[in-house]
Amino acid sequence: MNEFITPSTGLTPEEINRYARHLAIPNFGISAQGKLKAARVLVVGAGGLGSPLLLYLAAAGVGTIGIVDDDRVDLTNLQRQVLYTTKDIGQSKVELARQKIKEINPHIQINIYPERLTRKNAEQIMTNYDVVADGTDNFPTRYLVNDACVLFGKVNVYASIFRFEGQVSVFNYLNAQNERAPNYRDLFPEPPPPDLVPDCATGGVLGVLPGIIGSMQASEVIKVITGIGEPLAGRLFLFDAEHFSTRILKIKKQPSSTISELIDYDIFCGIKSINPTEYQELSPTDFRALQNNPPSFHLIDVREPAEYAIDRIAGSHLIPLSTITKRLAEIPNTGKVVIYCQSGQRSKRAIKRILETKKFGQFYNLTGGLAAYRKVYPI
Repeated sequence: MNEFITPSTGLTPEEINRYARHLAIPNFGISAQGKLKAARVLVVGAGGLGSPLLLYLAAAGVGTIGIVDDDRVDLTNLQRQVLYTTKDIGQSKVELARQKIKEINPHIQINIYPERLTRKNAEQIMTNYDVVADGTDNFPTRYLVNDACVLFGKVNVYASIFRFEGQVSVFNYLNAQNERAPNYRDLFPEPPPPDLVPDCATGGVLGVLPGIIGSMQASEVIKVITGIGEPLAGRLFLFDAEHFSTRILKIKKQPSSTISELIDYDIFCGIKSINPTEYQELSPTDFRALQNNPPSFHLIDVREPAEYAIDRIAGSHLIPLSTITKRLAEIPNTGKVVIYCQSGQRSKRAIKRILETKKFGQFYNLTGGLAAYRKVYPI
């Protein structure tokens, strides 16, 4: 069942020419393209999945696109996040995404939210959109997106990637019988234990995989909006790039998956919050002051060895994030301990994992990571 209405204003002559290949498709035409122009899609995550998703939604002519992401471009992103280039390192992803997809299609409206989606801002952000496309890489946000879509009556076009494998589905879809299809909790009622499933930074992901899966996700968004074809509602598509195999699993609604409110998803997923008094942010200039007064601190790099080999801050000790809890003995218990990565995000996670072990110390996160530091203090 299609929930969208063709705008009365229709398409301009320039738009008709731009979307000519869409209009030539039987059963698509002006009507479906008009529905795309009238639609409002919120994309949560402007990373690996968000890159192809945003490119194709913009090119297809989705009239209003919202982008939620609080991250900045990291060197390690460039192997798969095709929206960004080397010169973009350290800059806001949502700002760059708006600029680049606007260049693809100047006829669309783009709203950006340079923040993390939380239970406090979810309703305010999601209210004005018809469809939500989940391109996140962590369980707390994944469950939040799902629950908010159920509570606010939004369709959730879901995708995820890991190593060589990808998944796509359409949750909470309104069918011809005016019934909602299964949601994410019907498939996974409970999240896995913390650290059982590593993220892309620690577990890795094949660079082309998000391009494949993100394009499929864009296709499902377009089908939902236009009402053409059969969306993946009640089904989970599985793709294995290593063996080039696919499967489709059926999803059934579970009576126990009733959702009545948005909860604290970090706690739900078994993630303990960091007490902000237990660590501090350190700007590049403040860190430089420490460097000029050695040996007043210990410096730890939590990136991967390949990144460390390309560039590093002098005097840093390499302990990749994936090994941090196994190498606690290498982290001093006395003095200031400054931890950094490429953009400041992995280092925050490293500090969180260290604090969860009850290890004593004075921990500092280098704000913006090596990218921000090099902007002020180049090699």
